[in-house]
Amino acid sequence: MEAASSIARLFSPDLQIRTRAGEELFAQGRELVDPILAGWRREAELSSLLYFPRPRVTVGVAVNPETFEKIRAANGNVVLANVPADQDAREFELHFGAILRLDILTTKDAAGSGAIARFLTKFGEGIQQVELETKDCDSATNRIRSAFGVEPLYPATRAGADGTRVNFFLVERPDGRKVLVEFVEAAERK
Repeated sequence: MEAASSIARLFSPDLQIRTRAGEELFAQGRELVDPILAGWRREAELSSLLYFPRPRVTVGVAVNPETFEKIRAANGNVVLANVPADQDAREFELHFGAILRLDILTTKDAAGSGAIARFLTKFGEGIQQVELETKDCDSATNRIRSAFGVEPLYPATRAGADGTRVNFFLVERPDGRKVLVEFVEAAERK
């Protein structure tokens, strides 16, 4: 099933329809990243840093601002994440059960040059990234670089939404397709 069809059902008034759409998008995101994770799983240090054997995956779905508001309203006006001011993004999470998580993303400026605006202009609404929670973003970044030769998009871990620490990687799958993978280290709990 195409992402666009599932995205449109995320703002259905029917909870079962929204849940099924969320399950479909999550499955599509996992399908994108699972071939990459198969290789990473075999590297002991990285495997530990990424919570294997059950990695904590969130699928990032980029949508236009109007769609963003419809999805948010249909799901009880979910609380918006606190995104750093220098990042051209708005976002919130949707949870379907214990492990299915979507990060709904949009741009603050559809005509802008931010990452989400560029994605929407080039590809339209769809899965923009797959997020993997890590115990330590710096260590995981260094391990990906040394064990797999994958360079991060940013030279250093940076601030993410809600006090997280993040870095991004454009990773090639065995079939040659590229997937944007985000490492996310949770904010320290106080």
